[in-house]
Amino acid sequence: MATTFRQPNILLFVTDDHGQWACGPYGNQEVVTPNLDRLAASGVVMENAFTPTPVCSPARASLMTGLTPSQHGVHDYIAMAFDRKPWLAGERTLPQLLQEAGYRTGLAGKWHAGNEDLPANGFSSWFSVGSAYPLLHEGTRDFCNQGRMETFSGTTDDIIASEAVRFVTANDERPFFLLVGLTATHGPWSGHPERLTELYRDAALGDIPVAELYPFGDQALESLSVDRGREREAQVQYYAAVSHVDEIVGQLLQAVEETGKLNNTLVVYTSDHGLNCGHHGIWGKGNGTRPLNMVEESIRVPLILSWPGVLPAGVRREELVDHLDLFQTLTEAGEAQLPPGADYAGSSMRPLLLEPEEGGSWRDTQFGEYGTVRMARTRRFKLVHRHPSGPHELFDVETDPRECHNLFDSTSHQAVSSELLRSMEWHFRRYSRPDKNGTVGAALPQHNMTEAWRV
Repeated sequence: MATTFRQPNILLFVTDDHGQWACGPYGNQEVVTPNLDRLAASGVVMENAFTPTPVCSPARASLMTGLTPSQHGVHDYIAMAFDRKPWLAGERTLPQLLQEAGYRTGLAGKWHAGNEDLPANGFSSWFSVGSAYPLLHEGTRDFCNQGRMETFSGTTDDIIASEAVRFVTANDERPFFLLVGLTATHGPWSGHPERLTELYRDAALGDIPVAELYPFGDQALESLSVDRGREREAQVQYYAAVSHVDEIVGQLLQAVEETGKLNNTLVVYTSDHGLNCGHHGIWGKGNGTRPLNMVEESIRVPLILSWPGVLPAGVRREELVDHLDLFQTLTEAGEAQLPPGADYAGSSMRPLLLEPEEGGSWRDTQFGEYGTVRMARTRRFKLVHRHPSGPHELFDVETDPRECHNLFDSTSHQAVSSELLRSMEWHFRRYSRPDKNGTVGAALPQHNMTEAWRV
């Protein structure tokens, strides 16, 4: 195995709402994901990968900037009516840094970290579908706002895939960075191709617990929009969406291979956050309940990295990692120069990927936030702290993996809660900015009409 780690092509898949649990390489034996399975077999699977925030826009903003939401200031999903605000203004993003390092940079699909209509800084090619595109699309649009009018017809993700193939097969010797932002597996959980839904009509769907309830809050947003009388059909549609994503991954890998560039391409597959499809009785992610939740299905994401001849094949790492670490990994691989004086919470995963004996000094606590809600999670315990006055939760995820028993008020666990709270306070004291700190709640710029901290 080579140990060089410099300027590969970077093909980054960031899907929407793909929970780690619904992925073949993570143990789901019913979902059909042959291309993700092959990607995992050829590379490294991060078994404990998390999102910084269990909702779209802040998770994507963190991946693109390497900053926590309390540093970049995006704390909830950005609705179309609010996307013209100067989100991420002044921040140095991954495409900017890679472009400065000599990369040809492109987006195909969903951006959802601000204005979708104009190319974000750092992108030389921009094909954005917006955050509210339908499953099926037909019409004419201006490609990249550069006067190239084209007519599209088909599923939105197939259209995205066509543009992605166009980008990776372009005759250009510069290394490329392509962000493929597929709209699946986000709802609506209906209307997916019958050839895919029929794969699951008779499936047991055994990775979705039955008859669970969420005792720590009320259902909200997507949890209220799903017809519980048709819940199984929605689950079948979700699985079909995962298989559709898998097909597109295979299509892109084949396109890169046909150019002869696959051996010099770092392929990364991840999602912005996870999703509950009836888990805990919830449909949706962190905002599927009030108060906002940090259940495992909301915060765990797939993270698979493959680079033939450089990364080892068939390796699984157990360290706690997130999108902030992925940002550091990609900037290092691209030989990008980080802004001087910037304070990043993440670390490059290079030693975990290239040096099997490394990892002993890796952090032992994973942090997350969603507006006024914060989380600190070790291998065994998870503290969910809601500013300023709760309700708070402590779960022993080792003995209580379904997060049914809140131990926060248990006298025998006060020391654990206190230690995690101290760790959480230290982390966010360092990695936050006063005017963008999630704990200021309603004083933050408004992202949408359903923010939990405004109701």
